[in-house]
Amino acid sequence: MSGLKRTTEKTLMVFSGRANPQLAEEVAYQLGTNLVPTSAFEFANSEMYVRYEESVRGSDAFVIQSHTAPVNEWIMEHLLMVDALKRASAKRITVVMPYYGYSRQDKKHRGREPISARLIADLFKTAGADRLMSVDLHADQIQGYFDGPVDHLVALPILSKYVRKKYGKEQLAVVSPDAGRIKVAEQWSKRLGDAPLAFIHKTRDITRPNEVVANRVVGEVKGRTCILVDDMIDTAGTITKAADALLEAGATDVIIAATHAILSGPAVDRLKNCNVREIIVTNTLPIPPERHFDKLTELSIAPLLSQAIREVFEDGSVTSLFDMPS
Repeated sequence: MSGLKRTTEKTLMVFSGRANPQLAEEVAYQLGTNLVPTSAFEFANSEMYVRYEESVRGSDAFVIQSHTAPVNEWIMEHLLMVDALKRASAKRITVVMPYYGYSRQDKKHRGREPISARLIADLFKTAGADRLMSVDLHADQIQGYFDGPVDHLVALPILSKYVRKKYGKEQLAVVSPDAGRIKVAEQWSKRLGDAPLAFIHKTRDITRPNEVVANRVVGEVKGRTCILVDDMIDTAGTITKAADALLEAGATDVIIAATHAILSGPAVDRLKNCNVREIIVTNTLPIPPERHFDKLTELSIAPLLSQAIREVFEDGSVTSLFDMPS
C-alpha cells in the first residue's frame, strides 16, 4: 500500500475584527479559547493591513466581524481577514457576521439598482469563505446568495425568554411592524403562550428611505401589553410610529424587541421620547456608551454564536439551536 496516512486533530481558532471585539471576546470565552492575536492598522492613504501573529495552517477558522458603521470599512477589513486566512492555509473558513451588511438591499425595487446583498456574498466567496453564519437576516432569500453552507441563526429564543420571564403574567399581544414579518410574529406568539397577533399596515415611499407614510393597526390590541417585534432598529422612525399607532388603538403598554440595534441618526432621541415601556435588543452590533439610555436593555447574542460555532466545529446540528427553550 503506497501513500502516507496521518491522523491529526482539528483546531478551532477564533478571529475578530475591530468593529465589535467585546462580542468576539465573549464568544471565545464561552468556547474556552482566546482570540488569535491580530495586527490591523491603516496606512496613511486609509488602506488597511491585516496579519495574524500565530500560525493558522490547517485550522477551522471562525472570523467574527459586525458590519456596523462605518459599514464599508468593516466589511473591507472582514474580507482582508478571510483572504489572509486563505493564503495562510486555513483548512476551513467560516465568516461570522452577526449583522449582514447591505442585507436590506436584497432585491431590485426599481430598474438600474444593484442587488447589494448578493454582491456581499460573492465578495466573501471570492475572498475564500467556505461558510457563512449570521443572525436574523433581513430576508431569508439571502441564504441562497452564497455558494456554500449558510447558518441562519435566530435571536428569538434569547429575546422571548427575557420577555416571557418579565412580562409573561400580563395580557400580551404580539405585533409585527408590517405584514411581511407575520411568520416571525407567529413564532413569538407560540413562545408567549399563544398570545394574539396583530400587525401594522404601512405604506412606504420607495424613493425616500427610512420614511413610513402611514400606519394602521390590524388586530385586537386594546387593553394589552403589545410586544412589537422587528429584526432591526435603524433610525427608529418605523418602530416609533408603530408604537404610537398601537397606543392610539388602546394598547396598555408597548415593548419593543429587535435583534439589531443600528440606531442611526435620530434613533436614540426618538426612542427616548417615545411612550414605550422598554426597548430590548441584542449586541450583534456595538452600542457606544453615549447611545445607551434608561429604557434600553441589551442582551448578549454570544451564547447563541458560541453554540453554533461549536456545532459547526464538531459537525453537529445547528438546526437544533432553533428549538432552544424560551
